[in-house]
Amino acid sequence: MKIRTLFDTHPQTFSFEFFPPKTAEDGEALFDRARELQQLGASFCSVTYGAGGSTRKNTIDLVCRFQADLGLIGMAHLTCVGHSQTELSDILVELKDRGVENLMCLRGDPPRGETAFTPAPDGFAHAADLVALARRSGDFCIGVAGYPEAHPESVNALQDLQHLKTKVDCGVDFVTTQLFFDAQDYFDFVARARQMGIRQRIIPGIMPILNYRQIVRFTRMCGASIPLALQERLETVAEDTDAVFEIGVDWAWQQCEALLAGGAPGIHFYTLNRSRATQLIFERLRQSSVSVLLPPEA
Repeated sequence: MKIRTLFDTHPQTFSFEFFPPKTAEDGEALFDRARELQQLGASFCSVTYGAGGSTRKNTIDLVCRFQADLGLIGMAHLTCVGHSQTELSDILVELKDRGVENLMCLRGDPPRGETAFTPAPDGFAHAADLVALARRSGDFCIGVAGYPEAHPESVNALQDLQHLKTKVDCGVDFVTTQLFFDAQDYFDFVARARQMGIRQRIIPGIMPILNYRQIVRFTRMCGASIPLALQERLETVAEDTDAVFEIGVDWAWQQCEALLAGGAPGIHFYTLNRSRATQLIFERLRQSSVSVLLPPEA
């Protein structure tokens, strides 16, 4: 099923993102976690794509397995990094032939060790070009990334929104945001996007904090900021894994509650291939006094 079809009957969707494991053993462990999250009533799941297609086969295989063995709607990430237009066209044919109907089209980050993005020979420099190619290549449901605090390479928020509008105009069905930690940043971003003429569903992306040093690194890479109140709480327990976990879950739960109560069309969880944090957040949301449209447990 195409994700956009869900939108006709689901005012809110709840989805989960994984990255391809490096070993077969890790793959089985991830599959078990995905099954646990499926029990929460997942709307769909997505699988990321390594730099230069380094996880291409695993990405496609994992999406297909989620669909076949768990009955989950799957979405494969695809990036421009390291691929010519011909290679991207071939990948799109493979995805279509294997029954993958949903794509997250991204430019992708520069390979490790490089500070600037350089397209491959005869490749694409922008996600909008990949969206246009995917739209020409088949009846895919296409998602793209949005940045509530602007992409770190953008001059300002206005330029970043203009880039998003360019992608959307190439044939995008929905937008999923990069991680952020203040619900108001999401609502402000959506308001600006609507003023820009972007009408597609914008799903907030939430990453429960599991490791303080890791989240500091992530935010520097993607241009997100950590609110001072959260930063102060984390810094005092930075080396205490359990305490960081509890703070991360508590903050993410409050974010989700505020987002859903404010009318957000669901949540996309960046799971980091874990399940416990997301499970706890769902439990708290189901006990909340705020009226939200959580899916029934499977």
